[in-house]
Amino acid sequence: MPKQIHLAAHFPGVNNTTVWSDPAAGSHIEFDSFVKLAQTAERAKFDFFFLAEGLRLREQGGQIYDLDVVGRPDTFTVLAALAAVTTRLGLAGTINSTFNEPYEVARQFASLDHLSDGRAAWNVVTSWDAFTGENFRRGGFLAEGDRYTRATQFLKTAKELFDSWPDDAIAADQDSGVFLRDPRAGAFRHTDQHFDISGRFNVPRSPQGRPVILQAGDSDAGREFAAATADAIFSRHGTLEDGQKFYADVKGRLAKYGREHNELLVLPAATFVLGDTDTDAQEKARIVRRQQVSGATAIKFLEQLWNRDLSAYDPDGPLPDIDPDVSDQHIARGRASVRLHRDPIEVANEWRDRATAEKLSIRELIIEVTGRQNFIGSATTVADALNELVQQDASDGFILVPHVTPGGLDEFADTVVPLLQERGVFRTDYEGPTLRDHLGLAVPGRPR
Repeated sequence: MPKQIHLAAHFPGVNNTTVWSDPAAGSHIEFDSFVKLAQTAERAKFDFFFLAEGLRLREQGGQIYDLDVVGRPDTFTVLAALAAVTTRLGLAGTINSTFNEPYEVARQFASLDHLSDGRAAWNVVTSWDAFTGENFRRGGFLAEGDRYTRATQFLKTAKELFDSWPDDAIAADQDSGVFLRDPRAGAFRHTDQHFDISGRFNVPRSPQGRPVILQAGDSDAGREFAAATADAIFSRHGTLEDGQKFYADVKGRLAKYGREHNELLVLPAATFVLGDTDTDAQEKARIVRRQQVSGATAIKFLEQLWNRDLSAYDPDGPLPDIDPDVSDQHIARGRASVRLHRDPIEVANEWRDRATAEKLSIRELIIEVTGRQNFIGSATTVADALNELVQQDASDGFILVPHVTPGGLDEFADTVVPLLQERGVFRTDYEGPTLRDHLGLAVPGRPR
């Protein structure tokens, strides 16, 4: 029996994926755009719609970063509105555990789960970024170990709140209407190094017990956090070999927490370009990559590694001879890119060697090193490639990121999904009403 593929649709926000110059590109803040992508995903029987969160517009050289969307709607507001125009599609949102409080977030997600009849999911993230923290009363930032300690306690506290209402706490009486059967329902107390709260949680237990928990983190601490607490983990490992290593690593951590292999799904993000033939798709992908990385964008990406103002350099010319500035004063604010390069000078030398060997300009190099579409080809080729990675345990499915918003998922839904259905590896209809049903996850506290 082949594994079933899980698919989700990502609504791009802050990104270098969207081709803004495409005539079909639309707004990233008007509600119609969210509705269009979500309803396409639901028509194709996807597991969920995923909305990332941006808590502050990034800056570079004192200016708003050119790939940031000017305007980032509140996640809960958008997902709650989408609950009214969809019926089965899961609704997943990224909410930060560093600058929020457990009671507030748990109440919002429990409410969303009720409004959507059990389709809510929470992508739990942390933030080291003091620049973002300036927007919040607590401000500041936490070291990685402290961030994950707080996140672990944050999620533990939220789960205690979700579970504070027994399944049978509410009863109905023909004469008196609805009444509270258990007077202790919602009572909680939690004390640890980060939180000291007690009271009564005022949202009853939701249709799927509690929202699905998602996690995005590739560090060892992030993988451990997911193995201990999450229902699904996002991944950036999209190739067969890298995907299999990541898959085996995170699945191998589950046993120590008393969890089974299928209790944590691995879902890499994936981009795609489709064409009538593989050759057509390859040519289209080449054009898309050049549209995604303009000359100005290439310089901005280079500045994030060099940590210098490189606006005087020609994007069609050679890389700078000077080395990156490795000081703690980063030219990019609100972005982790500089920190992801542990040794900027070493990376810069690697880029110079590659540019020299392949005769690449700044823009051509950035096109090469900032990634490319994961799946390129005809619908048949893409369906085969997706299925192989899932069947070979490199993933359990994919979170698809279209390069045109909001209509970029249409072709995939109309051509690739039917082929996966014909192969018997993707549903032809939803089998249950909740997101846990879609993902094959048990309701917490209940047997499968």
